[in-house]
Amino acid sequence: MSDGCSTEGCSSCSSSETPTQSKPKTSQVEYKNLLPSAKNIIGIASGKGGVGKSTVAANVAVALTKLGYKVGLLDADVFGPSIAKMFGTKMGDVTVTDKKMNPLEAHGVKTMSIGNLVDPERATIWRGPLVHSAVTQMISDVNWGDIDYFILDLPPGTGDIQLSIVQSLKVDWVVAVSTPQEMSLIDVRKAIDMFQKVNVNVLGIVENMSYFVCDNCDKKHYIFGDSGAKKYAEQKNFELLGQVPIIDQIMNSGETSIPYAIDDIDNIYETIASNMVKKMNSK
Repeated sequence: MSDGCSTEGCSSCSSSETPTQSKPKTSQVEYKNLLPSAKNIIGIASGKGGVGKSTVAANVAVALTKLGYKVGLLDADVFGPSIAKMFGTKMGDVTVTDKKMNPLEAHGVKTMSIGNLVDPERATIWRGPLVHSAVTQMISDVNWGDIDYFILDLPPGTGDIQLSIVQSLKVDWVVAVSTPQEMSLIDVRKAIDMFQKVNVNVLGIVENMSYFVCDNCDKKHYIFGDSGAKKYAEQKNFELLGQVPIIDQIMNSGETSIPYAIDDIDNIYETIASNMVKKMNSK
C-alpha cells in the first residue's frame, strides 16, 4: 500500500522536494506630500504623553511667527487634542471656502485641530482607518496657503498615526521633547528610532520642565533629575535646542489660551525657534 496521496495531479506527491512556504511579498512604501505649499514640515514628538509636547509645539509656532515666518500648526493628536484650547479656538469656528476648510488663525499662527471639528466633551472612539482619514483631511482639505514652517503636534506612541503622517507628508524633521528623567527618555528613544527608520531627520531635543528656580533662594532645583535629556543629546550627538524651566506662567498660558511665547521676556521659545532655523539652514 502506498503511503502517498491517491489524488490525481497532486503537486505535493508528484514532486520529490519538500514543500516550503512562499516568502511574503514586500512592497516599497510610497511617501506622498499632501501639502506641497509648506517649505519645511517639522514633527514635534515625545513617544509618550505628559511631557509638555503640545506646549512646546504651540509656543515654538508662536516664536517662529515673531521671527517673521509664516507658520501652520496641525494638532495631529486626534484622541487628546490640546491646540484648540491653547489658542482659544472652538468647535464651530471653522469656515469653508471652495469646499475646503479655512485654518483658524490665532496669534499669527494658522491652526487646525480635531477639537475644532468634534465636541471636545465627547471621547473620540475611532479605529485606525478613520483616524488616518481625519488627519489627512486636516492636511489636504484645508486652505493652508504658503507656509514657511508647518508644525505637527504628534500624539504619543510609535504606531499607525505617526506612520500615516510620514506617508502623507514630506516630513523633513522631528524635534523630540523630553523631561529630564529616565522614565521619559525610555519612550523618547523609541520615538527617535522610529523616525530614523522612516528616514526623518532628527532636528534636535528640547528638555522640558528642566528645572525650577525657587522664589526664596533663587537656586535651580532639578525636580525631575539633572539634565537627563541634555546628556542624552550629547551622547547621541543631537542638537540640544533648549531647556525649558518649570514656570507657573507657562502652565497658566495654556489655561488662558494665550501662549507664553507672546510675551516671553526670557526668550525661551524664541531661542529654541532660532536654534531650529539655524540647524535647518545649516543642512
